[in-house]
Amino acid sequence: MNLGNMFEFSVKRFPENTAIVEENRRYTYREFNSQINKLAVSLQKSGIEKGDRVVIILKNRLETVALYWAIQKIGAVFTPINFRLSTDEVAYCVNNAEAKAVIYEPISEEVVLQSSFINKPVLISILGARGGDITYEEMLGQENEDYEVPYVDMNDICLMLYTSGTTGKPKGVPRSHMNEYSAATAHIIQNHYSTHESTIGAMPLYHTMGMRSLVSMGLLNGKFVIIPDYNVENTLEVLDKEQITCVYLIPTIFHDIVYHKDFDKYNLQNLTKIGYAGAAMTTELTEKCFEKFKPKVFVNHYGSTEVYTFSICDYLDKKPGCAGKPGFHQELRLIKPDPEGNADPNDLVPIGEPGEIIVNIDSLEAFKGYWNQPDTNKKAIRSGWYFTGDMGVLDKDEDLNVVGRVDDMIISGGENIHPLEVENVLAGHPEVSEVTIVGIPDSHWGEKVVAYIVSDSKNINSEELDIYCKNSNNLANFKRPKEYRFVKEIPKSPVGKILRRILKDTYQGEIKESV
Repeated sequence: MNLGNMFEFSVKRFPENTAIVEENRRYTYREFNSQINKLAVSLQKSGIEKGDRVVIILKNRLETVALYWAIQKIGAVFTPINFRLSTDEVAYCVNNAEAKAVIYEPISEEVVLQSSFINKPVLISILGARGGDITYEEMLGQENEDYEVPYVDMNDICLMLYTSGTTGKPKGVPRSHMNEYSAATAHIIQNHYSTHESTIGAMPLYHTMGMRSLVSMGLLNGKFVIIPDYNVENTLEVLDKEQITCVYLIPTIFHDIVYHKDFDKYNLQNLTKIGYAGAAMTTELTEKCFEKFKPKVFVNHYGSTEVYTFSICDYLDKKPGCAGKPGFHQELRLIKPDPEGNADPNDLVPIGEPGEIIVNIDSLEAFKGYWNQPDTNKKAIRSGWYFTGDMGVLDKDEDLNVVGRVDDMIISGGENIHPLEVENVLAGHPEVSEVTIVGIPDSHWGEKVVAYIVSDSKNINSEELDIYCKNSNNLANFKRPKEYRFVKEIPKSPVGKILRRILKDTYQGEIKESV
């Protein structure tokens, strides 16, 4: 049993089901499998063998999905990276992975051709990109569909994702067939999916959320509708036209959709199962999603690239923003945090007190360590536990609430302040579109709370927001922002994570320049 075999099972079960759609291209499982097998043969003829890493630098495309399943069938390792990376970053990932091949398109052509590779990989180009040793189209043009089937164990590596590298060089996260199968199974169970679901491929396939949507649809004979270039209008059109039944997205995309001026013009009655991950969702946005989608299932999934599921909550109507209970394959603890990395996994915090979230590394969904990063492994994995670096609180029902990163916690006047609790209050103001809270070094307070506000209104001001916080029953006075800054947008990673460090650095740079 491995992912390649499991896709074959899906093809045999319902060969005429629609497998994949991208604009005018639409293939059944039988038709798509024929393309996949031709690619598998061509990859093997190009020297790609079991265990070889194949770096993918593509947008979400039908070709990306076909290559994913072809690589699974020959036992190689699908290694996607962000197509927006710089030349140095691409070279680092390819060299670090010791990649046997690199597959790229016109948007990533320049960085690939200018990169310095320690060992030259096989270059495979698609969509007319220059410089390839062979093109995707040539690979697909060969007649034979009979690839050599290797023995692939469930513990063999099938995927390597690279973390965003916000705190240093990107880290490779090798994941086995068992990890990926277990994560897909958990995703199906936790989101109440059933056979023949349909979803959109809007989340990047170099990210764990994108992979989860892809693999779960493959196992369920579902329809995967690719969106290479996300925009909200196109997404709404696809949700309507393709009668999409389930989505798994970041809060930013949900915000775009539910607040779109033409939302009510689209028929989304088939979309009954929605889930989010990747970042916190405010109470206001949660309530808006219930109002607009009227979902039968609405899940907050909290997890990571390394482990996938930490916890899930499917009762957001009762507890908006709650991360809920441990996942299907998981156990978690909250312990006293230590930013220096010396926390004791047995030093538990009591109910109601913030602590660092750690999860059991023996989960079937969990990786076994970063690629060639022994020092990082020693810090992240200790005594059978994966240290997430996230802070959380257990409520009286022992439901988890995530309150930020250990290193995002603000200590102002000797008091601990978690950005999310302040953000939740300010997000409720009718004129606030987005808000992010950061701690800025301050000679008096140690750190001061600064609010970055995005608003379409010209009438909103700091005084009004401060009064709003004062009048809130959910925010202690000492947690109120000391300063409000109005910005056009909040900096985010490609998958929607807020980049607080950029706001901190920008603020401190401005202060330095003004001195």
